Amino acid sequence: MSNRLPVIIQGGMGIAVSNWVLAKTVSMQGQLGVVSGTAIDNVLARRLQDGDKSGDMRRAMSQFPNQEIVTNIMKKYFIEGGKAADQPYVMVPKITLEQKRDAQEILVLANFVEVWLAKEGHNGLVGINFLHKIQMTTASSVLGAMLAGVDYIIMGAGIPRELPKLIRSIAKLEVGSVPVDVIGGSAQVTTINPLDFVAAGTVIKKPKFLAIISVDVLGAYLARDEETRPDGFIIEHNSAGGHNAPPRGKWEFDANGEPIYGPKDIADIEKMKKLELPFWLAGTYGNPERVKDALAQGAAGVQVGTLFAISNHSGFSDKTRKQLLDKLKSDTLEVKTDVLASPTSFPIKIVKLDGHTSTNEGFAARPKLCDLGYLREPAISETGRTIYRCPSEPDDQYLKKGGAVEDINGRKCLCNGLMSNIGLPQVRKDGYIEAPIVTLGSDIDGAKVLLKNHPEGYGADDAVKWLLSLV
Repeated sequence: MSNRLPVIIQGGMGIAVSNWVLAKTVSMQGQLGVVSGTAIDNVLARRLQDGDKSGDMRRAMSQFPNQEIVTNIMKKYFIEGGKAADQPYVMVPKITLEQKRDAQEILVLANFVEVWLAKEGHNGLVGINFLHKIQMTTASSVLGAMLAGVDYIIMGAGIPRELPKLIRSIAKLEVGSVPVDVIGGSAQVTTINPLDFVAAGTVIKKPKFLAIISVDVLGAYLARDEETRPDGFIIEHNSAGGHNAPPRGKWEFDANGEPIYGPKDIADIEKMKKLELPFWLAGTYGNPERVKDALAQGAAGVQVGTLFAISNHSGFSDKTRKQLLDKLKSDTLEVKTDVLASPTSFPIKIVKLDGHTSTNEGFAARPKLCDLGYLREPAISETGRTIYRCPSEPDDQYLKKGGAVEDINGRKCLCNGLMSNIGLPQVRKDGYIEAPIVTLGSDIDGAKVLLKNHPEGYGADDAVKWLLSLV
């Protein structure tokens, strides 16, 4: 892996919005292209059920070092020619603390496939992004990405103190572990043994690890110990897309109902410099002037998400992308921080689009259920057994499992909505088709600038060239 640090890190967004096509395009421009590892097991399963008409999935799977696993996955999910439009997708096993073998297999393979395709045919840098909040999938996902030779692993939405050790263990073909928080009980540990999937002697490259943080205090905490020290940081301002860190201290809201952030929520760059680790700035850094400004502040570069999410190379379906472009061209695109939408209780930025669950009508039309389960949390029931609950599941089920009634209001199913964004919506037996829900960052001005020069849409390569035009 090159020791050159990228100036541009393309954000790892949504469920396969940052897909292998986008990451590969950015990487081939000499920057860090990043795929999203979130729910990638269901993404692979659905691509196979749609017939893998391009053959990309099967080409990557043919390079996986354990073909027995590939055979198992193909038998279970691949449909020649693709499933009927009204036929529901077969689901992958929900990940649990027990880590069943079939659930681990498709997680490992799916992460391998996405990274392998992003790296195919060039020598550029490729990273993968994970959410710390989704703890039960982390170990298997990291193994899969590392088997494909991923160059960077990036994690946010939490405190990823266990990642450096996990990466080192896997690189040495040793058992890796990830602690999982359990509500009402002590943390449990999920493990992955690389030798259960590949032969002894397999060489696995150790990638660099970047922790996404919002304040310098967290950076200092992670950097003080070799066990938790990352190779660098991405410092996200609260204007960045997706999940945001909640405001520190007492929550206050503006006239639009959005949380108000103050000086305590902004990282001290001078203190970050003293940690002597490279860092990238994120959140409203999606234009050439801001890239130049970040470098002048001592950053290695910037992370940019929204500009790439709207590009023609991202994983959004054609219908969703057209909605976004039409709104941008008419200057009516509205991005709002919603403090209720995410089951994680983290604030998240949502775009209001017709037919999406971001609207009152779209939300009301959706039967409330939780069947993908990535944001479920393990908890100890009154009888002492481990259960899994999500505020977006049916209210009576959530309350029966000990959930608080105040956690229910306004919660949306991000898992199913984000799958719909990329054209892989679940079809229900009653005919309901899961509606999308789009998350973006507040900084949409750069996309407007590029659309003036590329009215039919711009590529990720166009975005990279524009961002670097002043450096």
